Amino acid sequence: MIKILFVCHGNICRSPMAEFVFRDMVQKLKQSQKTSPPLLDVSIDSAATSTEEIGNPVHHGTRNILRRYGIDTSGKRARQMTKADYRKYDYLIGMDQWNIQNMLRITGGDPEHKICRLLDFTDHPRDIADPWYTGDFETTYADVKEGCETLLEKIKYQEGNT
Repeated sequence: MIKILFVCHGNICRSPMAEFVFRDMVQKLKQSQKTSPPLLDVSIDSAATSTEEIGNPVHHGTRNILRRYGIDTSGKRARQMTKADYRKYDYLIGMDQWNIQNMLRITGGDPEHKICRLLDFTDHPRDIADPWYTGDFETTYADVKEGCETLLEKIKYQEGNT
């Protein structure tokens, strides 16, 4: 099983968006494979680097855009990333360089090279702008979708599911 943790500042906008978009992509892939057990076994979660939103639900902007794509975020509550998450997850994926710096502070380093930005998997590595500040959930969704698609391709290739 591949374990993935998506991380942003508050765990109410970008990281839960990535969590649910990626989960939806994996679910659709599993349905299309029609094998038992599924060829791709993935565990997906998201977390924050800060404590300010802990326990809060997904931001309404993220909920609204995901709802338009038939993706439900019910039950998700913000949680903070911990040092123990480094041992638990195979990929710890931040949304921007500031997240990466905070993730490294929390974990005490990245000796196994598990920490990266979501868009580092694409042909155009870059930060994903925080819609909390920009108000632009459409652009954030497009960037998250691009990153999740390329991450899924990497994992499928890695697992021999080409």
